[in-house]
Amino acid sequence: MSVRSALSLAHVCSRTATTCLSTMLGKYALQGVRRFSSKTWEHTRQRKKPAGAGGRILTDAREVFEFNAWDHVQWDEEQELAAQEAVAKNSSSKLNDDERERFQSEAPKFWDSFYGIHDNRFFKDRHWLFTEFPELAPLDASEQQPRSVFEIGCGVGNTILPLLQYSVEPKLKVFGCDFSARAIDILRSQPQFDEKRCQVFVMDATDEQWQVPFEENSQDIIVMIFVLSACQPKKMQQILNNCYRYLRPGGLLLFRDYGRYDLAQLRFKSGKCLEDNFYVRGDGTMVYFFTEQELRGMLIQAGLQEEQVIVDRRLQVNRGRGLKMYRVWIQAKFKKPLAAPSST
Repeated sequence: MSVRSALSLAHVCSRTATTCLSTMLGKYALQGVRRFSSKTWEHTRQRKKPAGAGGRILTDAREVFEFNAWDHVQWDEEQELAAQEAVAKNSSSKLNDDERERFQSEAPKFWDSFYGIHDNRFFKDRHWLFTEFPELAPLDASEQQPRSVFEIGCGVGNTILPLLQYSVEPKLKVFGCDFSARAIDILRSQPQFDEKRCQVFVMDATDEQWQVPFEENSQDIIVMIFVLSACQPKKMQQILNNCYRYLRPGGLLLFRDYGRYDLAQLRFKSGKCLEDNFYVRGDGTMVYFFTEQELRGMLIQAGLQEEQVIVDRRLQVNRGRGLKMYRVWIQAKFKKPLAAPSST
């Protein structure tokens, strides 16, 4: 149940997956390669972080290949309809109950297999997190009380290791869990791992009762990056309820995950759908695609207060192949109230 943004990016942008996209999204997915000026190549920048309120905005379609990515891209009605049709097609045939049960019950085995193959080479460290979520590593911690951060689905440490590297908080305590024992073993073996500042353990966050090495109402920040999407939809609310339970009053839940009609969803073939908007990948791992409304509803139902919700619509381009790839992610910050809601 580890963090999965790089997994999706590598999965959906593979060299063999462009034909189906051009069929699904027509003119939006594949366009002819134009001649690139030297200026274009010089100004290309590899995007290393998501965009918040600002970002790089495409105002002239002729400049689409000037950069590798554009932020806050608006879809028109034709593109929205094409996406809806693609999802209706790939979800028209769903796996049977026995198949769904197998993928759900054996999820840890599939992730152990994944990490057994890729070790720590598949994901990139998420250095962009400190731009999007500066609360993770404040620049001045001289007067700050000791803090505790808990990452659910820590994988091989692509969030935890940069956090340990960049944090200037001498008393910061970091916890992480994943239900892949293989991932936890790999994380502990990394040279950057500091057992004095960090404790990681195997745990299935979909369990009703969490077995964790800290008390309720104790965590300053809980991090969930591309994690909730890997869980069964019927268990998502319980996970968020437990996040509320272990956050201290005033603590933050930091969240980023897949949005509805993301390119990864549109590229699924028929026969991979477990239930509406919930799919199984070729390696047996699962993924769900959220709307802003349903995510907000679950977080509020858990008792958390909204601080920020961003639907990050990104256009990524491959200049060499003339490809346009539309990504959709949801980013959120929710706070546990300082005072518990009064009963009526």
